[in-house]
Amino acid sequence: MPSRQLRIGLALGSGAARGWAHLGVIRALEREGISPDIVCGTSIGALVGAAYAAGEIARLDDWVRQLDWASVMNLMDWRMNGGLMQGTRLVEFFRAKFHDQGIEHLGRRFGCVATELTTGREVWLQTGPVIDAVRASIALPGLLTPVVHDGRLLVDGGLVNPVPVSLCRALGADIVIAVDLGWDLVGRRATLPELQGANSGAAQNALIDSIFGRFRQRSLDPAESPSLKDVVLTSLNIMQVRIAQSRLAGEPADVLIRPHLAGIVALDFHRGAAAAAEGERAAAEGIAQLRTLLA
Repeated sequence: MPSRQLRIGLALGSGAARGWAHLGVIRALEREGISPDIVCGTSIGALVGAAYAAGEIARLDDWVRQLDWASVMNLMDWRMNGGLMQGTRLVEFFRAKFHDQGIEHLGRRFGCVATELTTGREVWLQTGPVIDAVRASIALPGLLTPVVHDGRLLVDGGLVNPVPVSLCRALGADIVIAVDLGWDLVGRRATLPELQGANSGAAQNALIDSIFGRFRQRSLDPAESPSLKDVVLTSLNIMQVRIAQSRLAGEPADVLIRPHLAGIVALDFHRGAAAAAEGERAAAEGIAQLRTLLA
């Protein structure tokens, strides 16, 4: 009997604005003729993965390349109840731009990860409206408000499964390519001048600086007392990196792609071109390994 063709799964990890690196990874894979059968994502990985599974990755890539601080601000509806943003504008934008046929009707098998806030359980979203599932997966605590989905209060899937290799396996992947966006966040401190240089446009706008400055991490000098912001952001980075390391140790990917993205912070969504370029570079290192596995 002829051997069955191996099914390739792509697990796209969480990482806020660093997630635009997934666009470069996908671009590199497609250029080499590698087209995953199964796509799974957590948080920003769910958003990019859904666009890929729907055949809309080129449109998303074009949109990301055009993002600047003004357009990012226009998508944000600030509030202080359950999260800094409601996320309604973001959801309405994607509903207007992309036709949501439902997860069951996507061109590729797709699933994404969220976390049930009341129990801490990992939730796999594999049916129903795509945008609703993605909105639940990206509900980063403190930033985006939780989502009620099928009677459950859901938040960001990165709290429990930052790189969803396990979901790819469950959906039938024989070989899993995983993209870990946060592996180099602990132990390296992005300096304040570096961040200012990366975001010179925002530095010219006092309002944007006042809002986004709270999310920007300066270098931590052991001799000085860290601010609340420094403590919270650094602690979140440590938590997510350790969770990803633990999950990947127990559920290893066959090919692990790790872009260097420590210089891009959570809300640098306007730096899509830089993140995608790094994702494309990192993917090249994993493609040779994948070729060996497929052979």
